[in-house]
Parts: sequence; structure tokens; C-alpha cells
Amino acid sequence: MVERRHFKRIMYQAPATLHQADGSWQTDVRDLSLQGILITRPQEWHPSKDDTYTITFCLHECDIELSMETQLVDNCEDYLRMNIHHIDIDSASHLKRLVELNVGTDELLHRELEHLTDLPNT
Repeated sequence: MVERRHFKRIMYQAPATLHQADGSWQTDVRDLSLQGILITRPQEWHPSKDDTYTITFCLHECDIELSMETQLVDNCEDYLRMNIHHIDIDSASHLKRLVELNVGTDELLHRELEHLTDLPNT
């Protein structure tokens, strides 16, 4: 299978909250990248016509909260795959640092940041 991802996903597990206009659900982050996030599918969650959500979670052992507006890409039995389509500057800085600490090399991080800036706006 050919790898199509431009962004390296890092394993990161943390409790999170999935928000939408009609409610919020407790979930868990499973992995993330500069472009997207994978969360566990809450049992009481059901898809709606509006596929935009906000996900919030705190970094381990601190009170820094990341918040991102996402769009549902894939909905399977156990997981929800989301693209990040908007993230505030503070959350983006923390996400960048988290990825930086986990990708291993500055070269790989800079390549991923270049891919991020080359993406078309949606």
C-alpha cells in the first residue's frame, strides 16, 4: 500500500471533548498530525448533516488546552478521522511543538511545515 499522507502522525493519547452545536461528547485522542486528528468514536455520538466539530484537549500534566475546528473525514465503528481546518495561534504553536518533539528530526519537521503552507485553502 502506498503511503499518501504528507504529514507524519504521532501517537498521542489524551481525554478530549468533541463539540458541535447540538451537543458535546467525551472521547479520546488516539493520534494527531499538523493536519488532522484521530479520536475514538463516542458511543452516544451519531453523525449529522453538519460535519464540522470543535475538539478540545489538554496536554499531559499541564493545563494547556488545545482547541481546533475540524471536519469529519471518516466515520467508522470505533474511530472518527478529522481534518483540522482552523486552529488558533496558541494551539497551533503547542501542536507544532508536540509534533516537533515526536518526529525526530528538524528536517522532517520543516518538510511537514512546508506541506502545510502549500495546501490549498478550503
